Amino acid sequence: MQDSLGSVQSVLVLGAGSDIAHATLRALVKRRARTIVLAAREPASLVPLAEELRALGADKVETIAFDARDTEHHAALIDDVFGRVGDIDLALLAFGVLGDQAQAERDPDAAVDIARVNYLGSVSVGVPLAQKMRAQGHGAIVAMSSVAGERARRSNFVYGSSKAGMDAFFQGLGDSLVGSGVKVMIVRPGFVHTKMTEGMDPAPLSTTADAVAVAIVHGLERGSETVWVPPTLRYVMSALRHVPRPIFRKLPI
Repeated sequence: MQDSLGSVQSVLVLGAGSDIAHATLRALVKRRARTIVLAAREPASLVPLAEELRALGADKVETIAFDARDTEHHAALIDDVFGRVGDIDLALLAFGVLGDQAQAERDPDAAVDIARVNYLGSVSVGVPLAQKMRAQGHGAIVAMSSVAGERARRSNFVYGSSKAGMDAFFQGLGDSLVGSGVKVMIVRPGFVHTKMTEGMDPAPLSTTADAVAVAIVHGLERGSETVWVPPTLRYVMSALRHVPRPIFRKLPI
């Protein structure tokens, strides 16, 4: 349960290996989050982060295996986490793959893999998470989307379409949970300097994992449903969404 100041006490992070997850967890523990479950494909790689979070003040930090592609076992994993830890105040879905657009245009398996992780994986964990939180009567689900989902671009439309699908799913999930005590917050960052984007040319209005973490924490405090990082992207994407296709496809984006 949240404490008397409204700070979350227990957090489940799916995709805990991401830089944004790391930055967000540091911020949450500094705000009195005390029970943390870190889930990633290679849980052994999370040991240094777990030790850091304990040093910052977390009382209980567990690491578990989670593969976004393994949709068959997601419901059992969520059931196990809630069964062992108890109530979860916040579930952060921070997993995802960028993929290789050129390869995805040649190789159907590569394209499907991007969709499987970013969209199917999100749906597969989103449904049981919502059921568990609805039963406990409180909680927040934070879904890491992307501005790429706002409008598919020629340069990364496979990734963008997968984010568009997951973004729409969590919009609908949030609407379905109104009145249940459970909230869904969608985070739409632009280009973030992380190990996922290392070596890529940064896009205009690029940001950092720490800035995304600050936006997530502030969004939770305000009860936001959608968070853009940086906020200016809300207006940029609103304009781009309405650009006619013949003009849009000629833009250098």
